[in-house]
Amino acid sequence: MREINNKEYTIPDFIVTLHPNYRYCMQNIRNIAIIAHVDHGKTTLVDKMMLAGHLFRNDQSTGELMLDNNDLERERGITILSKNVSINYKGTKINIIDTPGHADFGGEVERVLNMADGCILLVDAFEGPMPQTRFVLQKALQIGLKPIVVVNKVDKPNCRPEEVYEMVFDLMFSLNATEDQLDFPVLYGSAKNNWMSDDWKKQTEDITPLLDAIVEYIPAPKALEGTPQMLITSLDYSSYTGRIAVGRVHRGTLTEGMNVTLSRRDGSQVKAKIKELHTFEGMGRKKTDRVSSGDICAVIGIEGFEIGDTICDFENPEPLPPIAIDEPTMSMVFAINDSPFFGKEGKFVTSRHINDRLEKELDKNLALRVVKSADSDKWTVFGRGVLHLSVLIETMRREGYELQIGQPQVIYKEIDGVKCEPVEELTISVPEEYASKMIDMVTRRKGEMVSMETQGDRVNLEFDMPSRGIIGLRTNVLTASAGEAIMAHRFKEYQPYKGDIERRTNGSIIAMEGGTAFAYAIDKLQDRGRFFIFPQDEVYAGQVVGEHAKENDLVVNVTKSKKLTNMRASGSDDKAKIIPPVVFSLEEALEYIKEDEYVEVTPKSMRMRKIILDETERKRAGR
Repeated sequence: MREINNKEYTIPDFIVTLHPNYRYCMQNIRNIAIIAHVDHGKTTLVDKMMLAGHLFRNDQSTGELMLDNNDLERERGITILSKNVSINYKGTKINIIDTPGHADFGGEVERVLNMADGCILLVDAFEGPMPQTRFVLQKALQIGLKPIVVVNKVDKPNCRPEEVYEMVFDLMFSLNATEDQLDFPVLYGSAKNNWMSDDWKKQTEDITPLLDAIVEYIPAPKALEGTPQMLITSLDYSSYTGRIAVGRVHRGTLTEGMNVTLSRRDGSQVKAKIKELHTFEGMGRKKTDRVSSGDICAVIGIEGFEIGDTICDFENPEPLPPIAIDEPTMSMVFAINDSPFFGKEGKFVTSRHINDRLEKELDKNLALRVVKSADSDKWTVFGRGVLHLSVLIETMRREGYELQIGQPQVIYKEIDGVKCEPVEELTISVPEEYASKMIDMVTRRKGEMVSMETQGDRVNLEFDMPSRGIIGLRTNVLTASAGEAIMAHRFKEYQPYKGDIERRTNGSIIAMEGGTAFAYAIDKLQDRGRFFIFPQDEVYAGQVVGEHAKENDLVVNVTKSKKLTNMRASGSDDKAKIIPPVVFSLEEALEYIKEDEYVEVTPKSMRMRKIILDETERKRAGR
C-alpha cells in the first residue's frame, strides 16, 4: 500500500493515479508473446498468469479457459486468433500476446510478434519442441526477441525435463540464435497445477517465479521521443464504432482528438483524426487520453486502414516498414449451394451473402486472398493450408451460411522458367513397428526422408514433402498406425515440380435417386464398398454416399425398400446387418474428394456430391 494525498492505494492503482500522464513519466511495461505447439498448455498458462495478476475471481470451478473463447477454439483445443490481455504485477504492466501455434496461421503470428519485446517459449516436458513451435520461434528469433523457456507438464509420469532443455538449446542454435538469445533463463512447472520453479524437482506454491523472470529478463520497451508512429498489426471490430486499429506505439505519443496521417502500404496517405484511445487492461480495454511509445493500444476513428499501414504525424509523416506476409500456398473454390437440399438449413444462401462474408473476412484475415470468378456464383479463395481455410468454412457454417467447396489445389509458381510447387517440412512421430509403413506411404507421395531418430519406443521421422502429397495423408497415416501417429507440417519453400502423385484410387458410390436411404438397400450393397450415410438419412441423386472397392464410380439405389407381400419365404425375414458408416471431419472431407466433387457444407450437415448431379450429363462430360 502507498499513501498519496491522504489516500491509500495498492501498487497498480498507485501507478495509474500517480499522474494523469504517468506513461509519460515511467516506462514500466513488458510486452511478451507466448510461443508453443498445439496442446502444450499455452492458453492454460496465460489463464494462470491472469489469476496471479488478480484479474478475475478464481473461477476455476467451471474449468473454462478465458482466452480460447470461441466454440471452435475450445472444440479443437487450438488458438486461431491472437488475443491481447494485460496484467499488473508488482507495479509492472505486462501485456501478454497469445499467438496461434499452427503454421497455417503464419499471417497471425507474423504481425503479433511485431508488438512484443520478448517471448516465452513453452514446451511439453515429454514431447519437447515440435515443428510448429520451430516455425514461430524462428520468426521470433529473427525479429530479435529475448526468450524465456518454460518446460511445462513436469507432473507427467513419463516426462524428461533435462533432455527437453537440451533439445530446446539445440533447436535455438540451429535457428541461428544470438549468444544473448542462447543465454536464456529456464523454468519448470505445471501450468495446470499453477506452479513454476527453476528446479523441476522442487514444487513451489504458485506461478510467481515466471512473472518475476518476465520482469527481470524481458527488456522494457525503449521510450522513443519524436513524431508519433504506430504500425497497425491487428484489428478489432465494434458494431458501434466500426473497425478499430490495434498496434504498438513505436515512437512518440498519441493523444485523443489528435490529427494524424494514415500512411498506407501502397504509399498513399490519408488525413484522419483519432476519436478515442484505449489501452488493454485485463481481458478488456480501458479508455485513456494518451498512449506513449512502447505500449499497445486500440485506436478508434481511423477509416479505411489495412493491417500493415502506419499511423504517423499529421505534418511530417514517416511510415514504418510494412509487415512481410506469408504468401498463400493453397486454393479452394467456394460456390453457392445449388444442391436439391438448398436453403433447408442455412440463413445465408445467396451469392451476395457469401460475397459480403468473404470481403468481411479479408479485413482481418491477413494471409487470405479472394478472387471472384466470371460467373458470380463462384470464388477462388487462397490460403496457407487446408486447416487455415477449413477454419474459415467451419466459422461460416456456424454463422448460418450454406456453401460448396471444391478440392484443395496447391499454387504453382514459375521461378526462372521452371515450374515450382510448395514443399513442406513434415514430421511424423510413431511407435517403432509402424515406421516402415509411414516411410513407404510418404515416399510414394514424392516425400524425401531427411532424418530419423528414435526416442524411447517411438520414432521421429522428418521429410521434405510437396504440399500436394500432404492433402489426404493424415487419414491414411492415422489408419495405418492405429491412431498412434502424431503428424505435423509447415511450409518450407518452393522447389521444382516433383512429378505426378497418385491420389485416392478408389471410385465413389453415388446415389441414383433422391429419397430416404433404407437399411435394406445398404445391407445388400455392403460388399461393394464402405458407406458414409446412416439408414434413414435423406439423400439426393448425385450425392456421394460411399467409397467403391474398385477404381470406377458406381451408381446405386440406396432408397430401395423391401417389397412386402403376404407370403412368407425362407430367408426373406433376415435382419439387415449394417457396418457403421465412415464419418468425416471437414478437413478429412476436403482432403478426400476428387476433382469432380464438392463438399456441401450447411449449418447442420456435411455431404459430398458430384459437381454434375445428373448421371447422363456426367457421362457426356466424361467423354
